[in-house]
Amino acid sequence: MSNRNDFPEGFLWGAATASFQIEGATTEDGRGRSIWDTFAETPGKVLGGDTGDPADDHYHRYAEDVALMKEMNLGAYRFSVAWPRIVPEGSGAVNQAGIDFYDRLVDSLLEAGVQPWATLYHWDLPQPLEDAGGWPARDTAYRFRDYAQVVAEALGDRVGHWMTINEPWCSAFLGYHNGHHAPGHKDAAQAVAATHHLLLGHGLAVEAIRSTGHPAKVGLAHNQAVIRPHGPTAADARAARRADGVRNRIFTDPLFKGRYPADVLEDLAEISDFSFVSDGDLETISAPLDFLGVNYYSPEFVAASAKGLDPELVSGEGGNAWLASDPEEVHVSQGLPVTHMGWEIDPTGLYDVLQRLAGESGGIDLYVTENGCAFEDTVTEDGRVHDTERTDYYEGHLRAAGEAVRAGIPLRGYFAWSLLDNFEWAWGYSRRFGIVHVDYETQRRTVKDSGLWYATLAGTGRFPER
Repeated sequence: MSNRNDFPEGFLWGAATASFQIEGATTEDGRGRSIWDTFAETPGKVLGGDTGDPADDHYHRYAEDVALMKEMNLGAYRFSVAWPRIVPEGSGAVNQAGIDFYDRLVDSLLEAGVQPWATLYHWDLPQPLEDAGGWPARDTAYRFRDYAQVVAEALGDRVGHWMTINEPWCSAFLGYHNGHHAPGHKDAAQAVAATHHLLLGHGLAVEAIRSTGHPAKVGLAHNQAVIRPHGPTAADARAARRADGVRNRIFTDPLFKGRYPADVLEDLAEISDFSFVSDGDLETISAPLDFLGVNYYSPEFVAASAKGLDPELVSGEGGNAWLASDPEEVHVSQGLPVTHMGWEIDPTGLYDVLQRLAGESGGIDLYVTENGCAFEDTVTEDGRVHDTERTDYYEGHLRAAGEAVRAGIPLRGYFAWSLLDNFEWAWGYSRRFGIVHVDYETQRRTVKDSGLWYATLAGTGRFPER
């Protein structure tokens, strides 16, 4: 007997992580340096001076973590492969010890009955490639293709689902425009060039994975944003249109339509002439995908100007105003509850993202490949982590996901972000996203109440009573 709280049989339940955020062992077994090693070691870039060591020491504790996944009824685990662990210089010699680690991880997952879902790039570009120009340079896309070929040949007999790039917007704009992420550049033209070469690298990697002959379903993880105008004015609507162009459509139009949006090219004309686009690039980028990964956390509201708005609700530069030729555009808070990241909580945004992408992608399978929240957690005297706010967040967003399924949107699975508390990029270890608590002094893992709740849902397909 089913009811409206049920998810369909076969709906995939998983959790996700990223290599630099959890593995540690950044100097072991031949691993090369990444841009995040360099960035984290640069004073003032990461809160508290935190680095990628030891993180969660997953490199040595992966078996314990896989056992937790099995205990939590997870059907799939989305992990990322560290490019510097496989090809330490970014190109050239392959490090067998790095391949061996992922061999062990994949075999452990399969033995536990957990599907391995591999992401090839979650932001840890080998430092030598950055020194040679990074993602703004076309050659990086070709080096990514070569690396993808190596990994797919090594693991493709056991890994059936691949994501090429995770959140290319973050790599391009946070990495090369505002400097919040590695490599920390502040150059608008570099960010636009990086956007194209990340997409080109994706397309070339799709070709490389499929060329191995292993059965493979290939996609990428895109952090589509819900961009809403703050008010009903035409000016706010124009601001939202511009923001949507450089936040969403500059990625999805090449992927699904084989072109860059005309209005975005116009908006960016003073920054870039897109002369880095070569014949055949867009055909490569728009190769059909088997699925699309969707990462969602919070909606964004954009106003044309801060004039007349409550200063406490204005969160600064909005809609990528630096690209829109209008420096007055701002993000505006709607006064909703927020997470420890300061991100507003609105599950309706997840439904809207899924509905829109179902249409734009031509109805291919969708998976929520990241969704979650940071809150301040403590292990109490009873040895538990009573993270009610996180459980509320998950329940709200998963109910929105269930509504999407019932509306006919081809959502096939959901991955919680994140399995473990981890290194949260520029925030270091100060923000906890895990459904499993990690004591960074002892590396002790404790499944939080949200993780216990999620495990019940994953095991039954029904929302647990609370």
